[in-house]
Amino acid sequence: MEPTQQDAESYRDRLGLDGDVVRFEEGSLPVFAVGDDLVLKLFPPRYHGEAPIEAAVMEALHGRLPVPTPRLQGVGVLDDWAYVLMSRLYGEEPAVPDAEVGARVGEVLKALHVIEPPAVLGPGDWAAFVAGQRRRCVELQRERGLDERWLERIPAFLDGVDLGDERPVLLHIEVMSAHLLWRNGKLSGLFDFEPAMRGAFEYEFASAGLFVTKGDAKCWKALVEAYGRVPDPRRVMAYALLHVYSNLPEYLREMPEGDSFDELAVRWFGGE
Repeated sequence: MEPTQQDAESYRDRLGLDGDVVRFEEGSLPVFAVGDDLVLKLFPPRYHGEAPIEAAVMEALHGRLPVPTPRLQGVGVLDDWAYVLMSRLYGEEPAVPDAEVGARVGEVLKALHVIEPPAVLGPGDWAAFVAGQRRRCVELQRERGLDERWLERIPAFLDGVDLGDERPVLLHIEVMSAHLLWRNGKLSGLFDFEPAMRGAFEYEFASAGLFVTKGDAKCWKALVEAYGRVPDPRRVMAYALLHVYSNLPEYLREMPEGDSFDELAVRWFGGE
């Protein structure tokens, strides 16, 4: 059951806050502006475990990235809802693809990936996580509605990609325009940290390539040059298939076309 406006106003009062309570339209979880300066994010019982992740990452990142992030103001439980109270960021969702946005995101990822992941982040065993995603990959993409001709190519492609043994880094995992803010010609916000993980850096570039640079070669080049390291396109393609939120049919509709996963890797994540 979704929290009502009356519920949200009651939570504001119980937390000793002031100001109008207005729900944001976007997002998979209930999020409310409280006055001009605060945001209250609510987590239903099945997602209670995500609140401490959001809070821990918020604390770890505050003041350490070349973009503002929300400052943690409180965490707890109200009735059946876990909550995170944070400072509010301002700006508009940036228009993408755009080379300047890509470069700024590359700088953010470079800074993000050197910060020690909070202890609360999983998975504890990255190789085991990847193996589990591989076992489920074909069936999950079938459930998404992927055409059989692509489904039958997935095992061979994944078997042919060496994902290496990269040091796990702090991953946002959903770096996309919907989680960024732009104001006065620069990034003014990065938010939504409850899905954060620890893992291989290339995993981050799947969402960045799909939802920020969108197959635009100039924008991808700006992103990776600012990051200071060029990820292997085939590894990023593999992680696009293995990502916890992967939806290949959607990507095939929105991204440049190709006749094989190798071709898609180059067109989506290779700057060509």
